Parts: sequence; C-alpha cells; structure tokens
Amino acid sequence: MISRTYIPRPPLCDFVEMFWYYEGYHVPHPKERVLPDGSMQLIINLHEDRLRAYDRENTNEARTFSGCLVSGPRSQFALIDTTCQTSIMGVAFKRGGGYPFFHLPSSELHNAQVSLDVLWGARAAELRERLLEARTPDARFQILEQALLAQAAGFRGHPAVAFALAELGQVPQSRTIAEVTSQIGLSARRFIQLFNEQVGLTPKLFCRVRRFQEVLRVIYREQAIDWTAVAADCGYFDQAHFIHDFRAFSGINPTRYAAHRGQFPNHVPLLD
Repeated sequence: MISRTYIPRPPLCDFVEMFWYYEGYHVPHPKERVLPDGSMQLIINLHEDRLRAYDRENTNEARTFSGCLVSGPRSQFALIDTTCQTSIMGVAFKRGGGYPFFHLPSSELHNAQVSLDVLWGARAAELRERLLEARTPDARFQILEQALLAQAAGFRGHPAVAFALAELGQVPQSRTIAEVTSQIGLSARRFIQLFNEQVGLTPKLFCRVRRFQEVLRVIYREQAIDWTAVAADCGYFDQAHFIHDFRAFSGINPTRYAAHRGQFPNHVPLLD
C-alpha cells in the first residue's frame, strides 16, 4: 500500500490540515463508521467516478455520489463503503477551514455529503481528470493545491471566530463560551451566527465534538483504559454523561469502540 500526506504552503496551510493519498488500501470489512471531528473533507476517488455512503439507520441502503465528494462538518457518524478506497486522495481541512473554498456558509453543509460538482460545477470533473493524468502523488498534490488556490473566495475569516477556535479547542475547556464571547465585543447571538457560518457547528456543539475527539485520542493510545479517569480528564460531569455523548456521536458505546479500534481513530469497522 502507498500512503502519503502533504502539508500545503501558505496561505493554504492556515486552512488545510493536510492532503492525503492512498493507493492499494484494502480492509476486510465492506463498511466503516467515520466518526465526527467537526471538520470538512474533500474526497476524490481515483479508481472509479463514484463514492457511496450508507444510511445510518438502514445500513443496506446506499446513496451514490460522483467521484469527488465534499463531506461537511459533522456531529454525527457517517457510514462509508470501504471498497471505494482502492485509490483515493483528499483534503482534510482544519476546523473552520473549509469555508473559503465552497462559496456558501459551512452551516449549510453540516452533516451533509455533497458531490463536488454541485458546488464547483464543471471544475470538479476537470480536477479529477487532471489528477488521473498525473503520474505521481506529488504531482497530484500540486494539482490539488493549485485548484484550491484558484477556487478560494479570499482567505479572511472573522477574527472573533479564529480567537474562539483557539480558546474553545482546548480540552478540557479552560474558558466557557460566555467568557470567550465577553472578550470579542459581539453579542452572543451575532457570535454564534458567525461561528456557525464559518465552522459549520454552533460553539456549544463544537466544544462537545472536540471533547469527544479528545476521548478518542486518549482511548486510542491506551491499552488498559480507566474509563472513570478518561471521563474526568476530558471534562465530563459523570460517567453517564460521558457514555451518552459518546453514543450520540459514534452510535456505539466506548467499550465497543475500544474493542474494535482499527488503524485510524475515526474509522471503526461496521461489524453488525
């Protein structure tokens, strides 16, 4: 298997966590839960011009998209078809970083999956064709970098949102949302509106997802897990609150996640 990542140059690196590329990636299970982290992804299937996602309730019912897909900021798990990952690449945006590239509020993409051509028109198919013509991962990364630069609608976000992302991204939180709001000179209503438009989640939901992601990070690195300590260290009031939030975001309980964790923290085999 070929696995490569690339961090783009400024100004993209302020908005993009990384570009990623996999060739020859195979797993024994046909479906995976992808757990929410509050960020956006651009996913491009280089093997065939389609991607599939399954219904969270009826796991045999699939929806098919074009080979270029935008996955909006999520607070729910998605259910994907792993057979679409034979040759695939994408963009992992930083939290709040996808908004310059799709010309609509990120809140409109909350928990949504949208074919890129819906947002970019013919430029989506042109991008995929250029990527297919390139012969190396590095050449493909450069093409993708150029495409994002050409598509960006400016790189200026609201400074209040940038400040809030830095303050509220800490787990456990050192400041409340009310304390952050009091420092930025905006009404609570206006701040929530701006944050939701740029990040795709309300500040409260963003904090919950960040806390959930910290739980995954702790679980993923530990062999013997002290669940009471995990809950307390990540800022949950009690064990019941911790389990409720974990199930709300992942659809499974923490012990089941720990038993079936795989190569990537946010990908869990669907074994039902």
